[in-house]
Amino acid sequence: MSSPTGFSVRAATWQRDMALLQNLRRTVFIQEQQVPESLEWDEFDVVSQHALAFDAHGQAIGTGRLLPDGHIGRMAVLHGWRSRGIGGAILGFLVDCARRRGDTVLHLNAQTHAIGFYERHGFIAHGEEFQDAGIPHRHMTRKL
Repeated sequence: MSSPTGFSVRAATWQRDMALLQNLRRTVFIQEQQVPESLEWDEFDVVSQHALAFDAHGQAIGTGRLLPDGHIGRMAVLHGWRSRGIGGAILGFLVDCARRRGDTVLHLNAQTHAIGFYERHGFIAHGEEFQDAGIPHRHMTRKL
């Protein structure tokens, strides 16, 4: 999927693209947001559909994943690329993947500062705020 603003999004797998996925998530979650590394990597990476965004020069700039149960997570865009539509393109790519495989409801746990972003993409917040890795979150869903 190409964009007129100089980036593209493609499917990724943990087996093929692990180094790129880990680098992005390490930069955003572990270094920037201080998420403990022990919480970042899990058994779902190998079974998830991943997305990677690249700039016009082929540098990885963002990622996200879709778990087999319809949970979207690990959405990360490098700081200098935020607010340019990359996160929306990654999310749209993952929503399309879920729709194609027959999912009817998607779930995610949004950092509270990102709730507006997900609402603009059709997700609805539910329940009380909770802490995940020391960061406030809310559960969100979207029907397909």
